[in-house]
Amino acid sequence: MSRSSSSSRKRGGPSWTEWLKRELRQWAEALVVALVIVLIIRTLLFDLFRIPTPSMEENLLVGDYLFVSQVHYGPRLPLTLGVPFTSIYLPGIEFPYTRLPGFTSVDRGDAIVFNYPADEEPVDRKMHYVKRVVGMPGDSLSIRDKTVHIDGEPLPLGSGMQQSWNVHKSDERYQLSGARLRELGITEVRSTDDPTVSRVVARHDAVEEVATLPGVERIEPYVVPEQSGYGSIMYPPNQGYSPDNYGPIYIPKKGETVPLNEETWPVFGPVIEEYEDREARQVGENTFEVDGEPAETYTFEQDYYFTIGDNRDNSEDSRFWGFVPMDHVVGKAIFTYFSWDGDQSLPRFDRIFRGIQDGEVFNVEYDHDDVEEVTAETPVQQAP
Repeated sequence: MSRSSSSSRKRGGPSWTEWLKRELRQWAEALVVALVIVLIIRTLLFDLFRIPTPSMEENLLVGDYLFVSQVHYGPRLPLTLGVPFTSIYLPGIEFPYTRLPGFTSVDRGDAIVFNYPADEEPVDRKMHYVKRVVGMPGDSLSIRDKTVHIDGEPLPLGSGMQQSWNVHKSDERYQLSGARLRELGITEVRSTDDPTVSRVVARHDAVEEVATLPGVERIEPYVVPEQSGYGSIMYPPNQGYSPDNYGPIYIPKKGETVPLNEETWPVFGPVIEEYEDREARQVGENTFEVDGEPAETYTFEQDYYFTIGDNRDNSEDSRFWGFVPMDHVVGKAIFTYFSWDGDQSLPRFDRIFRGIQDGEVFNVEYDHDDVEEVTAETPVQQAP
């Protein structure tokens, strides 16, 4: 009987051990194929990111998970060799910057994900940031009493963007209604040295509603004082700039030739050295060298962008560390595919698969330049 059973096992199917090996091999092959597909998709098509800070509120909230398209601007091929989905890479091995064709270009108003330029790692290993494109290559950008100007023309505070405002009350005993402010999405209210003035962080449309509350005389943007101590940490440093009064500053454009002099060197010198990969230095008064050769001008080899967070007064952006080079751009944020409210420990269901505004974010109805103060009857103005 035992001889017959043994013979049947030999004549029949594979043993249990052979079957297990075959199944494990098939699973391993499927896993490898799946990993390769995911790697290709996340390298060439799209990637996923999470918002960790409030610098883009209220358009993007902490806990939002972003779907970022790499095909819009063209996929950027890897610049280093490393272990997929980890921060591990081989130092010293870097590939030339190559971007495949896309179907559109970076535009003003786009929310872009990019590698943080100030990091010292290889480009594609730098920390990821998301900000709003405000200044385009070739623009002259300035900020006057909080309002961004492009080539001298004001760019309004866009929809969903917020900043600090001073609310002037008719009586110091008057208290702003916390419930009403929360209805308007205003959660940050601070006292000031003047008991008749409260400071809020709010959108423009919310401020217009606050102006109608009883006891509110007027509202004006809070502008950082001139002697604020910001000068040394702005880009470029020590030019007398602040987050609210900045520039004008020219944004480099590919193929554009700029003069090199005492005025332009603080802006362009670091760019040429860090992002154009040239040896650039000042050798004397109004005298400069690029790659060891005297240079009175320089022609840029790629485009650069000026980005600012939607939460204007709680954002570390181009005002502080400079331009975003095109080779640092990862892709365009398209929509939030999920959102988690850490305070409530619940999903934000209304933000799932919610689109992210691009250029239309600046299509607002109010005029943000040289208008009256916000009161119950009038729109917003710049601080005097």
